Amino acid sequence: MDVKFEGFPEEGERIVYVRPVAVADLPEEIRQQAMGLDTLYAVHTAEGERLALVRDRRLAFALARQNDLAPVNVH
Repeated sequence: MDVKFEGFPEEGERIVYVRPVAVADLPEEIRQQAMGLDTLYAVHTAEGERLALVRDRRLAFALARQNDLAPVNVH
């Protein structure tokens, strides 16, 4: 494998997890705001606290990075 290893996040950076969430599994109030989407993306802390719900994975990663967080994809 010819991929450069960037290393682990430096001390002070916080890892957050990005995962897809089915809109149907969310409370009615949030489903109404989903504007016809079937899936949203959640940003969670390592402890499981949901920080944000956004419309796509790319936005979730951008949001995390703009807030000095280190996003990791959860399958």
